[in-house]
Parts: sequence; C-alpha cells; structure tokens
Amino acid sequence: MSEVKISAEPRTEFGKGGARRTRRAGKVPAVLYGHGEKPKHIALPAREFAAAIRKGGANQLFAIEVSDGTQVLALPKAIQRDPIRDSFEHVDLLLVRRGEKVTVEVPVQLTGEAARNTLIVHDHDTLSVTADATKVPDHLEASIEGLEAGSQVTAADVELPSGVELAADADQTVASVTAAPTAEQLEATLPEIETPATEAEEAAEGAETAEAGETPAAEGAESTEAKTEA
Repeated sequence: MSEVKISAEPRTEFGKGGARRTRRAGKVPAVLYGHGEKPKHIALPAREFAAAIRKGGANQLFAIEVSDGTQVLALPKAIQRDPIRDSFEHVDLLLVRRGEKVTVEVPVQLTGEAARNTLIVHDHDTLSVTADATKVPDHLEASIEGLEAGSQVTAADVELPSGVELAADADQTVASVTAAPTAEQLEATLPEIETPATEAEEAAEGAETAEAGETPAAEGAESTEAKTEA
C-alpha cells in the first residue's frame, strides 16, 4: 500500500469543547504515539483524511508533515466515527518506521460462489496479520468456490501476500457454509397474520348481535305480562 502525504497542525485545545471546535474548523482531532515518544496531539484536514481512508482502507499508511516541522510515518490504530453524520470524531495514529513489522487487522473478502442451495455466514470479516509497516495489504481473499453445506473456511485457508504472516489462530473460522432453508421451513417461521374482516362480514356480525340482544328484552316483556295477568 502506497503512503499518503497529509499535512497536520499541532493541537493546543483539548477536551470535548476543544475537539468540537477542531471539527467545526473542518479538521479531525488526532494523536500520534509510539516508539516510547510522548503523545503528540494534532489536527488533520477532514476531507483529505476521509478520502485517503475511503481509498486505502483503515490501514492506510500516512506520511504526516506537521506545521512545526515534524515528519513521521503513521498507521491508524483506532478510528472513532459519528454513525449519523458519517464523519470522523477522533483518530489514534501509531508511529512506524520503514522495515518495521506491525500486527494489524486486515479485512477479508470472500471470492467465488458456494454450491447451490447454501448460505454463507461470514464469521470474521477481518484477520490479524503481521507485515512490514509500509506493505500492509488493504484486504485479504478467501475462496468459497464450490463449497458444500457443512464446509468451513479457516484463517489457514486465507491467501497471504508475500511477506505477510498470519498472527491469528490458524483454526479461526472465517466463513461457514450452511444449507439454505426450504420454502416450507421459511413458511413455518413466519408469524400468522389475521385476515381483516370485510365490511359485509362486519355488518353481518352486527346484525347477529342486534338480534341476540332483542331476545332477552322480548322474554322480559312476556314475563311482565304473565305477572300482570296473575
């Protein structure tokens, strides 16, 4: 993955208020740390950072030039996003050096098509690997081509580029293939829906209720007449 050059400014305001003002100015609050150095608080241009992440993914390598003269390489370690605004709230950046090995989570993409009448469950959509900090892949691939129900794809089955080593457990399940439910099974799981009565049915029910209500009144009248005659 090629590095992206991005400018930054030192950040002097901290806390929620300072972070809000930074974001209102079109920048992303961030912190640089690692290699035993004191954390450095910076602000990144929001649009440039978002564009780089969209293109290179969460493991995009950045060559950061701070306005105070600092020049470093860094990888995103943690990214906080606002799910409603789809904006970046804060970024933790890990300092790295060329040739240094880092352990990161890389997205796994499934390729191919499993056998007919099956469903795919993507148990883990990322995989932990170790790679050169400047050569972290943007994704990994695992084939599900022709797999039958009951099959599994493990971490050991994932294709790793040259120089990339698996850091996760080789037996970790990446994807599972299950049998697709039949139409009868799907129908059995659906809740029963009561059919609303038509206007004609409601009118008929109303008439029956009215007739049933008249009977006690008639019987009551007959009882009263009988008492009067007595």
